[in-house]
Order: sequence, then C-alpha cells, then structure tokens
Amino acid sequence: MEASNHTRVSEFIIQGLFDQPYLQGMFFGVLLCLYVMAIKGNSLIILAILFHPPLHTPMYFFIANLAMVDILCSSSVLPKMLQNLMQEKKTISFNDCIVQLFAFTLPMGTEVVLLTAMSFDRYVAICHPLRYVTIMSKPVCIMLATGVWATGTINSLVHAFLMVQLDFCGPNLIQHFFCEIPPLLALSCSPTHLNEIMVFMADICLGMGGFLLTIISYGLIILSILKIKSSKVKRKVFSTCSAHLVVVTLYYSALIYTYIRPTSSYSLKKDKLVTVLYTLVTPAFNPLIYSLRNKEVKVAFMKLLPFTR
Repeated sequence: MEASNHTRVSEFIIQGLFDQPYLQGMFFGVLLCLYVMAIKGNSLIILAILFHPPLHTPMYFFIANLAMVDILCSSSVLPKMLQNLMQEKKTISFNDCIVQLFAFTLPMGTEVVLLTAMSFDRYVAICHPLRYVTIMSKPVCIMLATGVWATGTINSLVHAFLMVQLDFCGPNLIQHFFCEIPPLLALSCSPTHLNEIMVFMADICLGMGGFLLTIISYGLIILSILKIKSSKVKRKVFSTCSAHLVVVTLYYSALIYTYIRPTSSYSLKKDKLVTVLYTLVTPAFNPLIYSLRNKEVKVAFMKLLPFTR
C-alpha cells in the first residue's frame, strides 16, 4: 500500500458538466455557439481597437487586453470539453491536465489584476480629468499591462509547479468538467498544505486585494459624480464606466462564490454551473456589454464589417 502512494496516475477521468447522455448533442450545440460567440466577439473587439484610431486610448487598450484574456480563458477549457461531450470515455492525460490548469489559471489571475487596472484608469479619467493624459501616458499603460500579464503568469506557474510536486495514486475521477485546482487537490494522496496556502494567498492578494482596490476606485468615482450638479453630465460621466462596472460585478460575483470559501463547503454541481458563467458566458457577452452603448465601437465594427450597416 505504501508503494502505491508514490505511483502517479497517467491519466484522469473527467466527470463532465452534464449527467444526461441523451442531451449531449444539444449541450454540444449550445456550448459551441457560445464558444464561437466568445472567440468572434472578442477578436472583433481587438481588431476594432487596433484599426480604428479614435479607439487608441488607455481605456480601449485595456479592453483589448481583456478581450485577449477572455479568448484564453474560454480556449483553455472549451475545446477539450466539447471533445469529451462527443466521447464515451472522458479522459485527459496527467501532463495535459497540468497544461490545462496552467492555461486556465493564467487568464483568471490576469483578469483580476486587469480589472483593477481598468478601474484605476476610470478613476483617473473621472476624478482627475485634467491630468489624465499625463498620468495614463502610453509608457504607463504598457508598464501596467506588462505587470498585469506578468502577475498572472507567475501566479499560474506557481500553482502548476506545486501541483506537479504532488502524488496522485487514485482515484483519478475529476469531479468537474476540466482540470481546476480544488478538484485536483481533492485527489492527491500527498499533503496539500503548501498548495492550499498558495491558493489562499492568491485569493487574498489578487482576489480580495483587487476587489478592494476596485471598490475604493468606484467609491471615489461615485463621490466625484455626486458633486456634479447637471444630471445630464452625471449620466454622461457614469456611462463611461458603466460597462466596466457590469463586467466587474459579473466576474467577482462568480469568483467570490467559487473560491472565497473553505474547501469543505464546495457544492460541485453549483460550482460547475458558476464556472460556466466565467469561463464561457461572460467571455461571450463581454464584447456585447462594451459595444452596445458605445458609438465609437459600433463605428469601428461597421468599418470592419460593412454588411452590419
């Protein structure tokens, strides 16, 4: 028995998202449509910002980065998930599982820091408009974006490295529809204290830290808006950050529900559905949130896709 504790499993069986085999075809179609929406919508956002000069501003620079994060997030999970929906045996090799964990954790950690940077950008734009061009200069934006991606990458590397150090000697059923940290830790037959500590630190430093900074930024923004006497100007100023506020609310609602809880309190069925929200639904609808009420983005889309007229 002791020897088996050091035997690493070569593959994992993925439980999947749905338990109704007769509905697999319908689920496949729905998920494929959402995935195509996410890829096309976010790609259009990036192209519109890249080729439409009026969108060459710090706010849209960060939106383009968010679109790239959403593409990575969906692509880290959905292709393998769609493949498993069409297979009777849903398996993934150990190495592929670690790669998927890294590929998923990277955009998740990056998005937390990116949304914080975007809230800072909105704070400067609304509370210090005369200094906005100076504070949010091109070098500063590039430096912020570099820091955002570096933080997400380092966080993901740490979790992937620590996961590789663990022993997995069976069972090998992942009670989720992809390789994520909590379900994998539950399968390890070696101590996971260090992994859990690093997850907790990431939750506090990235998750709660980013959340608090975002709350502070929007608290100052709201105070600044309340000082404006004209209701028309108030609506116009608030509209510049309303889309970002919606995205932040959706993202943090799902993130807090999923991660900021003790491991013992996990409800796997509910967690799966919430995970679908931030891995597929949110990336699919973020482009709509940022474009529906934005005239400049609509103009850019019309230039890219003349038939949308």
